[in-house]
Amino acid sequence: MVELCNIGSYNTDTRFKTDYLNELERMLENFLPHAMLKAKPNLELRIRTLKKDWTIIYDMLREKTIAALVRASIGR
Repeated sequence: MVELCNIGSYNTDTRFKTDYLNELERMLENFLPHAMLKAKPNLELRIRTLKKDWTIIYDMLREKTIAALVRASIGR
């Protein structure tokens, strides 16, 4: 992804252009021959994993904040 961004032909101001997944698959094939990696399923799995991990962290931080507010309102 960093190499695609550095090339500059596949990125715009805020997002990648539509054909960047095909180029990413070609780059993966050059880097890891015979691995048969596809960009879209692997990226979608990574995004789902990151969302799940960040949700867990967010919930943990939120519970600590709520617990601190409850203790403060009780006066402990």
